[in-house]
Amino acid sequence: MRTLLRPTAFVDSPFGNESKVARLAGGLNWFAAVELITVEGHKRTSTELVPVDKVQKRFDQDMAAQWQALTSPRPALQLGDRTIRLDQPQVMGIVNATPDSFSDGGRFADAAAAAESGSDMARDGAAIIDVGGESTRPGAKPVWEGDEIERIVPVIRQLAAGGAAVSADTRKADVMTAALEAGARMINDVSALTYDDRSASVIAAAGVPVALMHHQGAPETMQEDPRYEDVLIEVYLWMEERIRAAEAAGIARDNILLDPGFGFGKNVGHNLELMNGLALFHSLGCPLVIGASRKRTIGALSGEAPADKRLGGSIAFALKAVEQGAQIVRVHDVFETVQALKVWRGLRDQALTPRI
Repeated sequence: MRTLLRPTAFVDSPFGNESKVARLAGGLNWFAAVELITVEGHKRTSTELVPVDKVQKRFDQDMAAQWQALTSPRPALQLGDRTIRLDQPQVMGIVNATPDSFSDGGRFADAAAAAESGSDMARDGAAIIDVGGESTRPGAKPVWEGDEIERIVPVIRQLAAGGAAVSADTRKADVMTAALEAGARMINDVSALTYDDRSASVIAAAGVPVALMHHQGAPETMQEDPRYEDVLIEVYLWMEERIRAAEAAGIARDNILLDPGFGFGKNVGHNLELMNGLALFHSLGCPLVIGASRKRTIGALSGEAPADKRLGGSIAFALKAVEQGAQIVRVHDVFETVQALKVWRGLRDQALTPRI
């Protein structure tokens, strides 16, 4: 049995309440209470809401470590010459250099079109451009490494040459190597380094950031009948184990990011529960990457709207994520999301302006 800490009761400003609130992960969010979640096995057995100014009296060694992780600033990411600050939310733009993407129908399968799209995203405010050459939508089949490399390397090379900070969305060690040689300076692995047993050593040797994403099952079958005893707790414990595995492989903790994997082996209820409980994952001490853009859950909640009609829902998820301290939102619609976050940031800046 152990107790996990989920920050809640977020407040606009710490002014006048300094002893009663805590800052979340060095970002722009403050919280006034903590949900103490008692866990046995893989599920919650009880919860208790405790004010911040009283919670530390309850800590054991594990809880104290979680608190330290919750309240410590996240170091900036270094992607080559580019520094990505994580004391404010950032946008990662999605470029699918595939013929069968769920979100854009293969519009950017041509390398030149994909690179142009990525350049537009960087101009519109994306801090990182994430380039993928293998669809991992539900039911997708694996792509041979050679084909994947052929799809993404020209795109990455052109974007990197133009000064963009580029991430490669892949789960294969050989593709990671080719992407890094082409100029990518981050890896986004939907398998959390479980698909290819050589991938962790590639990341460790390169010394680049890596996003580890939770999944249940392979893309071909992951949405057939996903089941959890308690999705929030199971994903948390799984991520905790993947952090340990990555560190054991020689990957620096400051280079590890976490993605709870919306839509990857999860039904609508699972996805919504993860989003509602998202702040829990900050106690793992790593930056959070949230990829809910255009996901099927949005369609399921809005009359089965197709992927290209899910902008409103995508922005709703992005704002819900940053309200809970998510450092990076991974999106298709960069301009609109950046605009939404600028308005959110304006609200935060005004709230954080002393009145006296």
